[in-house]
Amino acid sequence: MSPRAATSRPAGWASWVGSVLRGLWHRVLHLWRASLGFRVVVVTMLLGILVLAAVGTYLYGSIAQGLVDSRQRIAAEDSLRDATDAQGQFDSTDQTDTQAKLTQFATTLINSYRRDAGNETRYVVLTRFDDNPSPVIVGPIESGSVGVRFIPDELRREVAAQPKRQHLQVATIEEGNTSVSAVIVGQKVVLPVAGDYGLYFIYPMDREREIINFIGQTFLFGGAALTLLIGAIAFVVTRLVADPVRRAAAVAERFAEGNLNERMRAKGEDDLARLANSFNGMAASLQQQIGQLENLSRVQQRFVSDVSHELRTPLTTIRMAGDLIHDSRGDFEPTVARSAELLRGELDRFESLLSDLLEISRFDAGAAELEVEASDLRGCVERAVDAHRTLAARKGTQLVVNTPPSPVIADMDSRRIERILRNLVSNAVEHGEGRPVEVTIGSNDTAVAVTVRDHGVGLRPGEAALVFTRFWRADPARARTTGGTGLGLAIALEDARLHGGRLEAWGALGEGSCFRLTLPRRAGATITGSPLPLSPLLAEAARARAGAPGDSGGDGAPGAGPRAGDPAGTSSAADDDTVRLRRIVVERAP
Repeated sequence: MSPRAATSRPAGWASWVGSVLRGLWHRVLHLWRASLGFRVVVVTMLLGILVLAAVGTYLYGSIAQGLVDSRQRIAAEDSLRDATDAQGQFDSTDQTDTQAKLTQFATTLINSYRRDAGNETRYVVLTRFDDNPSPVIVGPIESGSVGVRFIPDELRREVAAQPKRQHLQVATIEEGNTSVSAVIVGQKVVLPVAGDYGLYFIYPMDREREIINFIGQTFLFGGAALTLLIGAIAFVVTRLVADPVRRAAAVAERFAEGNLNERMRAKGEDDLARLANSFNGMAASLQQQIGQLENLSRVQQRFVSDVSHELRTPLTTIRMAGDLIHDSRGDFEPTVARSAELLRGELDRFESLLSDLLEISRFDAGAAELEVEASDLRGCVERAVDAHRTLAARKGTQLVVNTPPSPVIADMDSRRIERILRNLVSNAVEHGEGRPVEVTIGSNDTAVAVTVRDHGVGLRPGEAALVFTRFWRADPARARTTGGTGLGLAIALEDARLHGGRLEAWGALGEGSCFRLTLPRRAGATITGSPLPLSPLLAEAARARAGAPGDSGGDGAPGAGPRAGDPAGTSSAADDDTVRLRRIVVERAP
């Protein structure tokens, strides 16, 4: 195996393990966010673990301390009895002739006190006090592998300092290859001829250690089992509450989708049953109110449609009489002739209003249909602009059209799109204060767009959302010259929505307004973004920044012409207004 393969295999395993862990973590986070039951079970188990750990630690410590205290008490009583017996044996012995006899007697006696049988082990040690002046030396004597070296110096000093008392201490000793705690009890004994010695009984706590370990394992496994049981109980209890909530959510979703007959099942008299009854009552009330509104809407739509149709016949008669009067106005007095002209103009507006009302009623009734075909948007724009050349000339307004050289093809109903554009251009000329009106066409991979920009009075803050309201006017006292009905933008918005497109407005006082129509290239497609900006000030300022001194190109990249999305191409006027545009953008941009 090559070194490269040997180093790449651990890296591959590490990457795989990391991806698996990340996947598990993402799944856990998704469950945590999406499942109420999962959160309740996890939180309950965590709290259960904390409580069990606290209680288990306290009980474990209490039991362990109780075992140690019990062992110390038993060791003290047992060693006191044997130490008293040992002192009596030394007092009554006659093996004091020589040091060897005394040592042999002491060794035999100490070994007799050792215990190795059963569950209890005890070691005995006899050692001479450091301040013993007797020339006869016995020992030290050890009854097993645990000897003098395991007796703490502190305990030996206490026994020597207070010989009339029994002294006890817990220390760690070694039995073979293991270490274990032991209770060591020391007491003074007096050997004949040899003087003062310390007698120590060593009790290893092997049994207590086994009991404590068993208790710890029992607590551990019992706590784990209890935690799982708590989790299972929390899961069952959560299901009892969460399942009705899920069913209520499903019913509410179906109700929101329009299935007004959906109801929740109510069982019993608990809180969930009261919730179901309240929801059902609310649903019934909403269904009744929605039904009333639908009936009212149908009546209103039918009324508008019927009135519009019924007015057609008298309007035709009035139209014929008005045309006759208008044609004969030369034979009338000037005031009567002027009245005939006004009558002709108002009849035109009345007829337009009836047509718009009929169109609105078709939209409200859902009867409007599209005649979609692949068309060039440039043709619709040209026809809409040409239709307003006369009006623009009368207002002193210049119509500037920026069209790309290649066709802008989209699936659309040309009649409706042309109606939208005629309305936008008409409004721009009407409110443009005689300044130029710019019409720009743009496209991208998913959408086509047209912007109509005027430089008139503009819109106040918040009015951009109101311009599409039926019969709404920014200035009701303003005189109109084109005879609008107040329904044009509302119809234009419905036409745009019918295509799956957007019609949006922007305006600022003193800077004019801009309307943007965005349509999908393919019928039924989703628009991901418009190819033209809605705010022309920001677009112009961006071009101005791109054309600042030091850049090789005047309005963008070197040698670039107007970019898709720019309201217009480069011009000397835009260059002259660079400083003003920058100031406006800084003040108005969020």
